[in-house]
Amino acid sequence: MTAVNPASPTIDGESLWPRLAGLPLVIEACEYDRLYAVLAYEFERITTHVRLVGAGADGLGEDVSVHEENGTALHETRPSLALEGEWTLAGFCDHLATLELWPEPPEWDGARHFRNWAFESAALDLALRQAGRPLHDVLGLEPQPVRFVNSLGLGKEPSIEPLHRRLARSPGVRFKLDAEATWAPALVDEVAATSAVDTIDFKGHYDLAVEDPNALLAVYDHVLAAFPDAYLEDPHDLPEIAQRLSDHLARVSYDSPIRSAEDIGATPLAARVVNVKPSRIGSLRALFEVYARCARERRPMYGGGMGELGVGRGQIELLAALFHADAPNDVAPSAYNQDDPPGGLPPSPLAPRPAPTGFRWGA
Repeated sequence: MTAVNPASPTIDGESLWPRLAGLPLVIEACEYDRLYAVLAYEFERITTHVRLVGAGADGLGEDVSVHEENGTALHETRPSLALEGEWTLAGFCDHLATLELWPEPPEWDGARHFRNWAFESAALDLALRQAGRPLHDVLGLEPQPVRFVNSLGLGKEPSIEPLHRRLARSPGVRFKLDAEATWAPALVDEVAATSAVDTIDFKGHYDLAVEDPNALLAVYDHVLAAFPDAYLEDPHDLPEIAQRLSDHLARVSYDSPIRSAEDIGATPLAARVVNVKPSRIGSLRALFEVYARCARERRPMYGGGMGELGVGRGQIELLAALFHADAPNDVAPSAYNQDDPPGGLPPSPLAPRPAPTGFRWGA
């Protein structure tokens, strides 16, 4: 089975947020930078760097809330927010919660968490850089090599070719795959034969219509038989599926429903495993509460991303290095998400490379 990391390096299962909350923070300006890339299946990904400036330093976060430029991206609206001043990190986060970060309510309420995370992560980066210290030093943790997977789907007309292309260039790469009801039994067996899959993501909590329930149930049956050791993420909340998974709860994980520590254990199935996505959780305080609860309850964790293109990817790699390094973390370097990734990409596990100061991975 996928390696389990039951104990997070929190102190006695207590949140490490107090070690960061009192960091002094000076903000003099805020800037926004557009990021763009073409990913697998010619998907155009657009994100925004949030840059907070103060006391001769800058702090970066990444807003992943907008998938297309429709007048709501931060680099389009460039809002003038009341961010300037002298704060503690906790005081700034509390103040941020009183501000409206959207010109109008987003279509999906979860986008508010994504955008809030961009500003809070930028503030953490700036506070640490102003203090001249890296995150791991303040937390009292030592970064470990990060095991990662490459997350992808197999296309509208499902094929094993996306896996073959990546394995040809990076033979050791492992995968998290988005399951579809259109997966044929032969394809499931072909994918399983690679022995390179750590997680199957059913995306059962994304409000996607189930067009053919019988085909969906058949895919669950094939996947359970073909991948006896893989994590089973976000299964559909259907009685027939709960019955099928009743003997597999130790490897059922939840992602989409987890936005706070209170959401753990309140999921449809009594799953043990948590996919910790900082941007989905949306706040530093809440994130460290999630880490602490998983530590207290000895729940396995792995990290997840949201198609970050810039500093945000390194930040989730750094958090994985500190809290759940030896897990199938969905934090592969961004180039893995290209339709035809180049050769020579960093292999898993990633060697720890926290920046000398700040909340950053690498220089």
